[in-house]
Amino acid sequence: MSLLTYPYPSRRMATVARNGMVATSQPLAAQAGLRIMQQGGNAIDAAIATAACLTVVEPTSNGIGGDAFALVWAKGELHGLNASGPAPQSISIKKLKELGHEKMPVMGWIPVTVPGVPSAWSALSERFGRLPLTEVLKPAIEYAESGYPISPILGRYWSRAYQAYKTRAKGTEFEEWFRVFAPNGKEPGIGEMWKSEDHANTLKEIAETNAESFYRGRLAKKIASASSQQGGFLREEDLAAYRPEWVEPISVNYKGYDVWEIPPNGQGLIALMALNILKEYTFTHREEADAVHIQLEAIKQAFTDGKTYISDLKTMKAKVTDLLSDEFAKAARKKIQLTAQVPEPGTLPRGGTVYLATADSDGNMVSFIQSNYMGFGSGVVVPGTGIALQNRGHDFSLDSEHENALAPGKKTYHTIIPGFITKGGEAVGPFGVMGGFMQPQGHVQVAMNMIDFGLNPQAALDAPRWQWIEGKKIEVEHEFSNHLVHQLAEKGHQILVAHDSGGFGRGQVIVRNSETGVLTGGTEHRTDGSIASW
Repeated sequence: MSLLTYPYPSRRMATVARNGMVATSQPLAAQAGLRIMQQGGNAIDAAIATAACLTVVEPTSNGIGGDAFALVWAKGELHGLNASGPAPQSISIKKLKELGHEKMPVMGWIPVTVPGVPSAWSALSERFGRLPLTEVLKPAIEYAESGYPISPILGRYWSRAYQAYKTRAKGTEFEEWFRVFAPNGKEPGIGEMWKSEDHANTLKEIAETNAESFYRGRLAKKIASASSQQGGFLREEDLAAYRPEWVEPISVNYKGYDVWEIPPNGQGLIALMALNILKEYTFTHREEADAVHIQLEAIKQAFTDGKTYISDLKTMKAKVTDLLSDEFAKAARKKIQLTAQVPEPGTLPRGGTVYLATADSDGNMVSFIQSNYMGFGSGVVVPGTGIALQNRGHDFSLDSEHENALAPGKKTYHTIIPGFITKGGEAVGPFGVMGGFMQPQGHVQVAMNMIDFGLNPQAALDAPRWQWIEGKKIEVEHEFSNHLVHQLAEKGHQILVAHDSGGFGRGQVIVRNSETGVLTGGTEHRTDGSIASW
């Protein structure tokens, strides 16, 4: 089966091009990546340019102070980059409990871990890029300096965040957020201009120092100083010691295609465990209750195991090879029954992330994802820098016996995951679906839409989605077929029909024809999605 050209009803036609393609959630960012490619950069340069631009034109989901992961196809091989940061060395469960915390806070300095985003840009540029960061970051710097108009979906999420922060963000550590992101005493409205000169200056400094200032220079001192003054645990030593990690991607063979993810601490392992369970089933039609039921039960079982075992790879007791073994999948498959079952994990929270995919005419392809988590992240912005910091540490447990227990220098369970598909040792292409714990569920659905059901990249993204919430509770988009809703309910699933598609993830896909080099792309209608190509 080919994942390239086949007709299927969809909201939009797939985009087809030959020389290069950038797919992401913001038109301005997609165009920034294409601009860099047309100026002589490759797909890796385009990915960095797009990612940097997204910190400016979609700050509701990501920022300079977040984490990043990437899968890069270059020179006939797939390379993995883990640019997530660890907890500060000075933090501990004991200290937080002495401060009165029974669980990790959502906002403020306490859940801030070492940011990995700038290190990802630097590492990718050094290893694979053609152009210097000073050129690659120019589009992002220009938008931060001169401003840009707020797009519709961006404006909606910005407004939601502002309304929430008005009631939740009361401490002095949040004052800079309001100064930067609500400069006139309110959030910028749709069509209104917004800019941040501090953000532009920080991007310039990152570009000029190849991110050294962020970890071992002036910016590092400003971050650490703000943390010390406002009760945080992050220090200069934490930033100085940090380096991103090149890792070996992990995969399962799903019906002739190898589906790849980043190994833990990311949750991509959950998507692979689910596909490993599902690979022995034959699915002929997307809109069959039995098919959807089996997918739901598989993802529930994969989440049960994933939430039990996934943490920092250095401390995980379980081996990835064991979790992806045929024996483990077979045992999980036996647990799937004719009716809905109740797994162990509790309610799954939602998150905020950006994803992008790029490809060039030389065969390079990138699957890249970065996030501040839960929208704007911690709500903390380092004064005078425009750096909005993530709250990724919120996922740590304060139960010392938990696999993902907080510890100094430890990386937490991470929700953001880039995906990639190969076949017979050749690249098919990058794919991803951003959105907290929806991500592995989205990866499974998009991959199956293409591999099992023959949908092109655009149709694979446009198809209505489901997501497991907790127990037997399943949420489906309002476009989900009524007959499926009723039939799944008869199998014991508690179905909630959502009229807002914002919680069902936002994805991008690029597929390459190995014979012609033609690129076919799909982008997300659930956000301000766009593909730039030539």
